[in-house]
Amino acid sequence: MITEQKWEDFYCDEVLSGKTVVEKVYETEHTLAFYHTRPYYEVHIIIIPKKHILSFLTVSNEETEIMSDVLKLVKQVASMLERDYGACTISTNIGNYQSNKHMHWHVHYGARVRDEQGRLLHDHQAK
Repeated sequence: MITEQKWEDFYCDEVLSGKTVVEKVYETEHTLAFYHTRPYYEVHIIIIPKKHILSFLTVSNEETEIMSDVLKLVKQVASMLERDYGACTISTNIGNYQSNKHMHWHVHYGARVRDEQGRLLHDHQAK
């Protein structure tokens, strides 16, 4: 039996709709960068296209301008973290690693503050 799987899209449903207020870092016509609502690292910023794009692998030729804008903001955020902290990590998830089915990029610095299930690690408090 095949069942249709429905994927959560927190970014469209909550962030872009305004239901969940986020602390913006940068914003352009096509892209939004904001502090993660449940950070997994000491400094954890998310970059998303404002248009729903499922994942990095599904970007179409018609979406190259949007993708270019997303990558410009990824670079801008990474430059900011490198300037402020000396380093950062950039990542995006695909397939089963992608819990939120809206293309998004993580740019983060510092120690991990949550485990894989989202629970705060013992040495860290919620900010």
